[in-house]
Amino acid sequence: QVQLVESGGGLVQVGGSTRLSCAASGSTLSNYPMGWFRHAPGKEREFVATITWPGARTTYADSVKGRFTISRDNTKNTVYLQMNSLKPEDTAVYYCARGAYSRNPGDYDYWGQGTQVTVSS
Repeated sequence: QVQLVESGGGLVQVGGSTRLSCAASGSTLSNYPMGWFRHAPGKEREFVATITWPGARTTYADSVKGRFTISRDNTKNTVYLQMNSLKPEDTAVYYCARGAYSRNPGDYDYWGQGTQVTVSS
């Protein structure tokens, strides 16, 4: 059974940086595009970034473009989200998902449990 486990969230100051990791167990991420989404209280789940297999192409939400970078280490079966210049509006639970190069969450087949990122001023 595929399990995706996110890590790296926490409390970060405005303007700071953090890196999220998404590690897979029970299955390889080889041949699968991956995505990151986020869900803030009172808002709908929002697309953040997506990356192809093996990682040549990336797409970002306008709200994070130029600040966030999605990448993958296929030898470690892990996908990353480097988050820089963080803003209070980046506060959310962040989820990684497997299976599509897409902004549509319905195109993904497996999801992690999420990791909280809180940006504090």
